[in-house]
Amino acid sequence: MSPFRTSPAIHHATAAAGAITGDLGELPQWNLADLYPSPSAPEFAADLKRGSDDALAFEAKWKGKLDDAAGKTGAEGIGAAVKEFEALDDLLGRISSFAGLTYFSNTTDPANGKLYGDVQAKITDISSHLLFFPLELNRIDDARLAGCLENDALAAHYRPWIEDLRKEKPHQLDDRTEQLFLEKSMTGAAAWNRLFDETMASLRYTIDGEEVPLEVALNLLQDADGETRHKAAMALAKTFGDNIRTFTLITNTLAKDKEISDRWRGFDDIADSRHLANRVEREVVDALAAAVREAYPRLSHRYYAMKAKWLGMEQLEFWDRNAPLPETPNTLIPWSDAKQTVLSAYGAFAPEMAAIAGRFFDEEWIDAPVRPGKAPGAFAHPTVPSAHPYVLVNYMGKPRDVMTLAHELGHGVHQVLAGSQGALMASTPLTLAETASVFGEMLTFRSLLDQTKDKRERKAMLAQKVEDMINTVVRQIAFYEFERKVHTARREGELTAEQIGELWLSVQTDSLGPAIRISEGYETFWAYIPHFIHSPFYVYAYAFGDCLVNSLYAVYQQAESGFQEKYFEMLKAGGTKHHSDLLRPFGLDAADPSFWSKGLSMIEGLIDELEALDKGA
Repeated sequence: MSPFRTSPAIHHATAAAGAITGDLGELPQWNLADLYPSPSAPEFAADLKRGSDDALAFEAKWKGKLDDAAGKTGAEGIGAAVKEFEALDDLLGRISSFAGLTYFSNTTDPANGKLYGDVQAKITDISSHLLFFPLELNRIDDARLAGCLENDALAAHYRPWIEDLRKEKPHQLDDRTEQLFLEKSMTGAAAWNRLFDETMASLRYTIDGEEVPLEVALNLLQDADGETRHKAAMALAKTFGDNIRTFTLITNTLAKDKEISDRWRGFDDIADSRHLANRVEREVVDALAAAVREAYPRLSHRYYAMKAKWLGMEQLEFWDRNAPLPETPNTLIPWSDAKQTVLSAYGAFAPEMAAIAGRFFDEEWIDAPVRPGKAPGAFAHPTVPSAHPYVLVNYMGKPRDVMTLAHELGHGVHQVLAGSQGALMASTPLTLAETASVFGEMLTFRSLLDQTKDKRERKAMLAQKVEDMINTVVRQIAFYEFERKVHTARREGELTAEQIGELWLSVQTDSLGPAIRISEGYETFWAYIPHFIHSPFYVYAYAFGDCLVNSLYAVYQQAESGFQEKYFEMLKAGGTKHHSDLLRPFGLDAADPSFWSKGLSMIEGLIDELEALDKGA
């Protein structure tokens, strides 16, 4: 999910939450005034100027002096310098968050695009005056810095951030090269990211003579009517196909851009830079990917064969993958019911969790309606610790939309709790960033399942959960394998759309299994996945998080007391601890090869339960 994601009406964010009504009830639109009243507000311009002025003053005060500061304490020590740097990070983060949230609520509005582009350029210029700080900090001798952390209490507070920074040292370039990389990013990767977002937001898909945006077309792949699903799939394939040259160029360019960066920085494997950013060892990710690939036949292959039988088909078409079962209720879920469902599930686990999530509804931190130009998908953006997170969803009343809401609010709760660590240490590595979101989904699912006594409804709920878990684990590892194939092949030369399509179909065939027919049109469906563009190799974090939460939830079910306290301590830690330290209190170890098997066995157990229900029907 991209880190940022707002409508012309949201420009002046003092307006009340949106009055979008209908069968779903009133759907909220977020209020960005907690960041700034509007892009033209004096406060926004003043903070941009203050950010620039403070960065120049910081550079003049500390550049070339950090080695000397390592031998001092108090106002002249490293700790004081990091504290000043953190304040700047929070200020610049607030500015860029406002511009990003404004842009992503309507990426087709030229004013939003100009705001986003201008702010990105300004932040890049300001950051060029701060770039010296982490680079110079990493040039301090190990022994000297260790002494500083022992003698300077303020520096010791930032030890986790400083130690994380030191891990980047082997891949650090000289100052001039780092500055060139930073300044060129605006006309490099950032520009191609924006082209993708604006292109995808502007595309329309013609279904029965009506042009609809991406979210609506994708939603129709879950329609109960097979012909509707088929029409939606063909409309998606046609529009993707009509624009495939653009998406191919974007993919080729970004893969080459990453290869250049990786080569200069000395990364061995194409995903090593992501692993480093995630503070996870390559061996751990390799073990996860291998465990999931080995489980394809027991999970996706087996489940889709069962689903084909339930739907009366020998084989499912690719557009039937997320088709609802006949037992699935067709009624739309009003927003008020979705809110109550999630908050009650959170509250049953811990009242504090429901209280935090409740603020998102009460204080207008959520943007829910589907609108033209609005970013597709869903995300929770943490903004900065001096403010609060915001959540974006595209709510259409489906049961999956309720689970998406639970997922993103899990992120939001995590971000609120971790905010106490401050701007530099609140951010959680991607591998753990999905923990609270997937756990929130699981709490909501289990709460609903426990309330469901009807066998047919229970079967529909279990099937949907299994599909969501397959989408989170199997599909995301298949995405990871696809990215590995694309980035590896790109090193040998530019790829055609047909070559990328072949790589896509190869991993989809392996992961989906023989019960799903991969027919013409599906070869272009790689084009709309934003993670490939915004965050290469991000996708394994979903599988990591799902398997981790499966193991964590098993501990919760067996725990007599104390689990909630340990869980909240884990979330509050933010980015201050390695995954091994965070999981140790629960008796879990992601480096243990059997760890992933435990997580995958929960999915297998749900499929077993489905099979038993089917036989008992």
